[in-house]
Amino acid sequence: MVAVLDQKRAWAAAAAVPDPEVPCVTVEDLGILRRVELVDGVAVAQVTPTYSGCPATMAIEMAIEVALREAGFDVRIERVLSPPWTTDWITEAGREKLRAYGIAPPVETAGSVRALFGDVAVACPRCGSGDTEKISEFGSTACKAQYRCRACAEPFDYFKCI
Repeated sequence: MVAVLDQKRAWAAAAAVPDPEVPCVTVEDLGILRRVELVDGVAVAQVTPTYSGCPATMAIEMAIEVALREAGFDVRIERVLSPPWTTDWITEAGREKLRAYGIAPPVETAGSVRALFGDVAVACPRCGSGDTEKISEFGSTACKAQYRCRACAEPFDYFKCI
């Protein structure tokens, strides 16, 4: 019973770590925290970066390590690259948090050719209008595109499908 409680406590500590580039969502919301297991008294956290060149990968891994150490665990972080992360792994709660923060969540599944190579209909996270236009393929980070709403005239980031 104690081991199960420690396992849950370790998961909760790691899962609460916010993404450094999009602090409204946690590593759990993004689906990049794959697993936290206790192995011989060590909390082993498995993390999948959003993409291989993500500049926040080390910061995320270090933040998870700190959170687990502060919760009283010895820690080992394992980077898991296969299968690769996709935006399909973002939880429904994470999508809502992105929208509330002013970032349009991905609207297509990651396997969609249209999502990767075509334009998608992106609703404005502020007013909900579908009358939007892409301004730039890149927004505040490489994983987001910059859009503008024609209805409310507000610019916003769109979390691209990967």
